[in-house]
Amino acid sequence: MFPLALNPIFFSIGSLQVHWYGLILGFGALAGLFLAIREGKRFGIPQEFFMDMLLLGVPSAIIGARIYFVAFKWEDYKDNLIDVFKIWNGGIAIYGALIGAIICGIIYFRYKGYPFWRIVDICAPGLLAGQMIGRWGNFVNQEAYGSVVEESFLRDKLHLPDFIVNQMYIGDAFHHPTFLYESLWSLLGIALLMVLRRQKFVRAGEIFMSYFIWYSIGRFFIEAIRTDSLAFNGSAGLASFMNGLWKPMEWLGFEQGYLDPSYGNIRISQLLALLIIVAAVLLIIIRRVTGEPKAHYSDPIVCTKPIKADTIVPESAVNTPQKARHGAQPEQGQPADGDKKEQ
Repeated sequence: MFPLALNPIFFSIGSLQVHWYGLILGFGALAGLFLAIREGKRFGIPQEFFMDMLLLGVPSAIIGARIYFVAFKWEDYKDNLIDVFKIWNGGIAIYGALIGAIICGIIYFRYKGYPFWRIVDICAPGLLAGQMIGRWGNFVNQEAYGSVVEESFLRDKLHLPDFIVNQMYIGDAFHHPTFLYESLWSLLGIALLMVLRRQKFVRAGEIFMSYFIWYSIGRFFIEAIRTDSLAFNGSAGLASFMNGLWKPMEWLGFEQGYLDPSYGNIRISQLLALLIIVAAVLLIIIRRVTGEPKAHYSDPIVCTKPIKADTIVPESAVNTPQKARHGAQPEQGQPADGDKKEQ
């Protein structure tokens, strides 16, 4: 006998049910917002900018994530369209969320007068924080899990606590906690990006590209362990190539999750991860060669549109190597900001 799985419903008021899944996603979004606001203060960016960004970005990300998932699972939804809107039952895709958020960001940043690459660099660790926490929503829902594994592997090799081991008992068998693997990978990524953004050689946009590279590396290897991957039928050569790249995981004792051959032989998220890694690396190289990213990460961020007086961050409250360039007047006897030599 095994303990019952966690109840996915946090509480109910009449017919209204509040699910853990939504609460966890919301908490992840707030954690990402906190990191963005904290870093934005170093550059004199008002916190209201990031709060408005969250209010617009979260719905855009959810819509994009759901559209992406439903598009690849259309056969399961076409006869019952109302289920398309039941996102509390799970069924959203991170890649779709990123597409929705990026489209929203491009429009919002341009409207506010901020450079796209500079802002997404600031937001990159927050994105990983949101993903790190959001995966625990999959844990509560018992979804996005991996292939069957022995209980001893979870308890004796991974030394997982009972509440995780018990929750991974699904369909009369224990499964790999892939949600945990990806959550820990994201945590390492946050630390990496925070160290990387302090390096003087980093140019605008490269923290964001590094986020994509790091996340996609982890996603490529973890995705193959899962049993619910979106897939399609591709060439045998491509499938063999991807299986070859995944070979190191077998040396570590992992096995790929079952993928129904009639459903497909190539996992979409794995293929996208490879394409994103290649695209991000090439973009960094091309931008460096052409000299496009003239600004470094640590350079001041200049807004091209006027900021309302009540949203200006006082210079005394900005702990940054560069002073905010908006709303501050030079004190008597001191040179203006434009006359100061940049460090």
